Amino acid sequence: MTAILPSFVNGAWWTPASADGATAVRDASTGETVTQVSTAGLDLAAALEYARTTGQTGLGALTFHQRAVLLKQMALALTERKAELYEISARTGATKADSWVDIDGGIGVLFTYSSKGRRELPNTQVYVDGAVEQLSKDGSFLGRHIYTRLPGVAVQINAFNFPVWGSLEKFAPAFLAGVPSLVKPATPTGYLAEAFVRILDESGLLPAGSLQLVSGSVPDLFDHLRLGDLVAFTGSASTAERLRSHDSVQTGGVRFTSETDSINASILGTDAGAGTPEFDAYVRQLVSELTAKAGQKCTAIRRAIVPAASVDAVIDAVRSRIVERVVVGDPRTGGVTMGPLASLEQRDEVLRQVGRLVEAGGELVIGTGAADPGPGAFVSPMLLRFEDTTDDAVHSIEAFGPVSSIIGYESLDEAAQLVARGGGSLVTSIATHDTAIAAELAGRISAFNGRVLLLDRDDARSSTGHGSPLPQLVHGGPGRAGGGEELGGIRAVLHHMQRTAVQGSPEMLTALTGIWHAGAASRSGGRHPFRKSLAELVIGDQVVSGSRVVSLDDIETFARFTGDTFYAHMDEEAAAANPFFPGRVAHGYLLVSWAAGLFVDPEPGPVLANSGLENLRFVTPVSPGDSIRVELTAKQITPRETDDYGEVRWDAVLRNQDDELVASYDVLTLVAKEPVAA
Repeated sequence: MTAILPSFVNGAWWTPASADGATAVRDASTGETVTQVSTAGLDLAAALEYARTTGQTGLGALTFHQRAVLLKQMALALTERKAELYEISARTGATKADSWVDIDGGIGVLFTYSSKGRRELPNTQVYVDGAVEQLSKDGSFLGRHIYTRLPGVAVQINAFNFPVWGSLEKFAPAFLAGVPSLVKPATPTGYLAEAFVRILDESGLLPAGSLQLVSGSVPDLFDHLRLGDLVAFTGSASTAERLRSHDSVQTGGVRFTSETDSINASILGTDAGAGTPEFDAYVRQLVSELTAKAGQKCTAIRRAIVPAASVDAVIDAVRSRIVERVVVGDPRTGGVTMGPLASLEQRDEVLRQVGRLVEAGGELVIGTGAADPGPGAFVSPMLLRFEDTTDDAVHSIEAFGPVSSIIGYESLDEAAQLVARGGGSLVTSIATHDTAIAAELAGRISAFNGRVLLLDRDDARSSTGHGSPLPQLVHGGPGRAGGGEELGGIRAVLHHMQRTAVQGSPEMLTALTGIWHAGAASRSGGRHPFRKSLAELVIGDQVVSGSRVVSLDDIETFARFTGDTFYAHMDEEAAAANPFFPGRVAHGYLLVSWAAGLFVDPEPGPVLANSGLENLRFVTPVSPGDSIRVELTAKQITPRETDDYGEVRWDAVLRNQDDELVASYDVLTLVAKEPVAA
């Protein structure tokens, strides 16, 4: 008897006591039973509570950077055992290229979020959003927005088409935010999700409770969810709507995001006739989206929208490319470029939807609309032609397989309207080399899409393609596509956190955010802060400089030396005529350079390098005879987890002899973690 696929819950692997009622899962190519799936007897409520307690405790003890480092280590652990995942993936019907998108793509998400977490998030547990809001004239009462992690569990319900990538693209941002995940993969390919979770468990990298796996159905899941939990769902729009209507979402405060059906489009520009690089790129992309993962992609092209005069040429070119390049079969067989659908049930559903499209007026111009012979879930690529572009079927029926429909348009206005009739999509691509066409179409269709790809001869070779979501960019779409935003860089991390406005004194906000606020305690006059390592430096450590007088000779010397002879510095009459200046004034960069000379400690020491300057603002002009002084305060300290140094952000304020603000900016330095030996 075939073993039951285990779940990973409450810190251990679990299987039902009996196989009664278990669902058989079969090899997509051969029909042989791979495993059985059942959750009979699983205590789902206990698993959720384990995440909220043990999982929250383990992740909550870590900073953003510490979690980011673990993500990289997980990516490396999966990479080391990638061959095992590829072998299992072939059973799902995935070719080697399909498996690369799923497995390597998922690992790539871990790498990306590890990198972004260390570069774009602080090495703390609170994320500060936006600038300080001054709520009192004297600066004693301030406001800011902060993000803190949700206190519950991120439940991730995934589709069958990408068992690795689909799981990891949800898991990575949740983990980085500090929220434990409970993953529920789709039954037909859940055994591949089980394999990668087992690798991560065996790696010893997972904090207890940070990742759990439920292999099988979860009919009462939403009954156990509560405020602080969130659900990320990928699947059909009808299922999403049913889940969204549950009381736990409607009135219980459970967050729900979805990525659902999407009748994505690809537009061929009017300039991209047969023989142009854009036409060729369009055809290559269309065939690729038809056949990659056997068309089982939420981002696949379902509507090829082309100039009416080019419809026949596109059909002929697509047919030729399929004949030349596409071989359908068991992906473990040499030369096969397109595998079967994930299951016989999925094959039958795809053919049923193709039948509906034909009944609605679609003409099959490529493919037969019938199952290929044999025990596997095989079908060949299919392209339907619709003469009636207003037919609702072509804009609403999705055959989730190697199926697309081609429709012609007469004007760019009509092309944009056809895209909109899809009701909201994950992605639309535009193949054109005419910037005016690209700008007009993108402006018209962006509101109906989560992503727009502009394809032309300049980026065709480097483009990641119509159907490839990237972790740096939004993956999701409006309307029918679900309205969610999975991925999108740090945005996806913030989805797992609560944005809260906090109000208080500078001292309180400094303590809460780990960022020094003007008016909070500062310390100057003792040991120079540049002589302190990260282990010794404290937020609020400060340098208060003496004054330096600016002379006309200083200004002219700087102008000659740098070549910056802008009239405001060199022509008294022209400068006085300028509404912003009283006459000739000092260069802003002269003042910034002098400020460095006023606050720097020149000896070798813990400060290793100046790595940048940000948020520079010049406020009050400095005339010959004026003086400047500077206050430099340690504003934020960010140790790097994998290096022997970190970054210190300093608040720099320049004032003149009348205590007026001349300039403000942030200085960034790299500082050793430990004292440097003399």
